[in-house]
Amino acid sequence: MENKNVLAAVVLSTVIIMMWQFWYGEPVPQNQNQEQVQEQQLKGDKPLAPAITQKKIETKLTRTDAINEGDRLIIENKNIKGSISLTGALIDDLTLKNYNQENNSDTKKVILLNPKKYEQAYFLETGWATSGNEIVPDNQSKWSVKGNKVLTPNNPVTLEWENGNGLTFIKNFNIDDQYLITVNEEVKNTSTQTVSLFHYAQVTRQQKPDVQNFYILHEGLIGVVDESLNEENYDDVQDKKKSYTGSKGWVGITDKYWLTAVVPEKGKNFNAEFVYDKAFKANYIITDPTVINVNQTGSNTSSLFVGAKEVSIVDGYAENLGFHKFDLAIDWGWFHFFTKPLFFVIDYLFKLSGNFGIAIILLTAAIRLLFFPLANYSFASMAKMKALQPEMQRIKDLYKDDKQKIQMEMMSLYKKEKVNPVSGCLPILIQIPFFFAIYKMLFVTIEMRHAPFYGWIQDLSAPDPTSIFNFFGLIPWDPPSFLMIGAWPIIMGITMYVQQKLNPAPPDPIQAKIFAFFPLFLTVLLASFPSGLVIYWSINNVLTMAQQYVIIKKTKIKTA
Repeated sequence: MENKNVLAAVVLSTVIIMMWQFWYGEPVPQNQNQEQVQEQQLKGDKPLAPAITQKKIETKLTRTDAINEGDRLIIENKNIKGSISLTGALIDDLTLKNYNQENNSDTKKVILLNPKKYEQAYFLETGWATSGNEIVPDNQSKWSVKGNKVLTPNNPVTLEWENGNGLTFIKNFNIDDQYLITVNEEVKNTSTQTVSLFHYAQVTRQQKPDVQNFYILHEGLIGVVDESLNEENYDDVQDKKKSYTGSKGWVGITDKYWLTAVVPEKGKNFNAEFVYDKAFKANYIITDPTVINVNQTGSNTSSLFVGAKEVSIVDGYAENLGFHKFDLAIDWGWFHFFTKPLFFVIDYLFKLSGNFGIAIILLTAAIRLLFFPLANYSFASMAKMKALQPEMQRIKDLYKDDKQKIQMEMMSLYKKEKVNPVSGCLPILIQIPFFFAIYKMLFVTIEMRHAPFYGWIQDLSAPDPTSIFNFFGLIPWDPPSFLMIGAWPIIMGITMYVQQKLNPAPPDPIQAKIFAFFPLFLTVLLASFPSGLVIYWSINNVLTMAQQYVIIKKTKIKTA
């Protein structure tokens, strides 16, 4: 019965994994559509915030030709390098200096942003919209540089554009040492009348990228408006525009490891929108107009995040700069209250050991130590169950035609020997939340990306790259993905099999065969999971076996 309970628990955990992959994610609140927004605005006296419109660019060039087509100013700090196009003042060329596209130092660096004339255009823009007749710059306006032409943390840059009707538009760019670009925009009014302008910022992505379509991870349009996290897939936005209103938050487009987001100035109401208009767009527009009287200057500030979703940096912007719930840019999922603290534990152990694989092993040992008394109780009960198997078999043989009598005698035996037949499930149940949390961390955190272990494991977030079907690389043949069953999954399967032998044997022959097959089943199932997770499970099995073996030896001495 003990093995039956353990089998049920493991099967249940597998089912939970599959269900979790399907359902995992933050609940999406009910959208407020644009018609409702406009209806609310009509009730007031303020002018309506206009739609953000830009000229469509049909010409397509190579990335290099698109970059070289016009004048640019350079962007660079310790993490990013790129340029800003003076045509439209677009931030449309950006490379991450510290991240390679593949787990190889010889591969190209990750390119995040691309010019608008490139087929994979991906860029940011900020500016002004108008509900009147004022002429404002668009994505074809030619800006001039005033002074410094290289944007670095110690050197801000200024761009200027005049509309010919008494309005001068100024963009002041600043960049920090990480991934934040701040744009302060001014409008000087030397015309003969007061003007009202609406400030906006927008992220535009021309094509839907290759997303993993994995239900525990969101890739697509994302944002926080007031207290709600809003996540929309690319396909959903193509079907219907999504609109929101609020006074604090941010919007952007996220990949698994990278984020491009725009953050409005604090204390200002805004309309946010996810829309597809020959390109995917995430934007906000300030709902209260900036009123600029004659011979006065109006201004607004945007914060633009463009870079890697490193936990310390993202959390730092949320805490130090007050970006509302910006930490939700990392998809910790429903169980963030458990997963995120566990990440900090592993990160601390990594700083001590210098290797995330060692950190996972240390965490596994710490978990075993934390639940040592509970596991001892469970294993002691299992050992007694194993010692009582001859007596249990005698009862079954004696009352083989009376199942009710068998159950009564079994319960009497359990009570007499102080055995809890379901206690064996406890180690499995304890392991499940840690399994999920480590899986989530390995899958979504960039800190785990390309993190090496030892030997053939060069990326703990990726599956074991070896396969038994080519004798771990000795045969020059690349097996198909479903045959990629590597060395660590096999080690895990072996440890599960040995651990089974320490448990009471199933009394039913059919059940015994199914149970014997289960290590093989999990070996095949987990072969495609991150190798760091398989290492965790393997080490946990080894530590479990050691503890279980000692308990069995002690129990045998007591029952001899």
